[in-house]
Amino acid sequence: MSCYDRRDLGLLLLRLSTGGILAAHGAQKLFGWFGGHGLEGTGQFMESVGYAPGRASATAAGLAEAGGGALLALGLATPAAGAAAAGAMAGAATVHAPNGFFAQEGGYEHAASLGLAAIGLAVAGPGRLSLDHALGHVFDRGWMVPAALGVTAAATAVVVGARNRRVRRQTAGEQEALFEE
Repeated sequence: MSCYDRRDLGLLLLRLSTGGILAAHGAQKLFGWFGGHGLEGTGQFMESVGYAPGRASATAAGLAEAGGGALLALGLATPAAGAAAAGAMAGAATVHAPNGFFAQEGGYEHAASLGLAAIGLAVAGPGRLSLDHALGHVFDRGWMVPAALGVTAAATAVVVGARNRRVRRQTAGEQEALFEE
């Protein structure tokens, strides 16, 4: 009997795929890799969809995605990594929500899938084929899961709430300008 079971292999595959996708997505924002626009272009986009200041928002999202994704793939600090990635994906889902669910229509399907997978990994843990396991779970204690998810949920609510207020003010201002014409 081996010391690894199919659950460990399944968690490894889920960590590598989810973490790899998130890390690549973050690298697009931070460095312009894989066809991304880097901090400058992403910052301009972030500003245009209500996340201000744009460059700081792009940096925070890029670090949460690239860092959280890389840590998830490695199975290191899994609660914090999953929470950070999920927070970034909640912010992305907010932008895409007006387009509906499906990605083909510009919806939030992709962001929701990645965010939920990241939360699932934070809760389930990394499995035995991970750096957390090799290091004796010093960065993966039970209390860290609700703490990481709670702090991230609170920070995400503040950031998304501020973004939504900006978008509502901008939309109201545009509508007011139309009525004045």
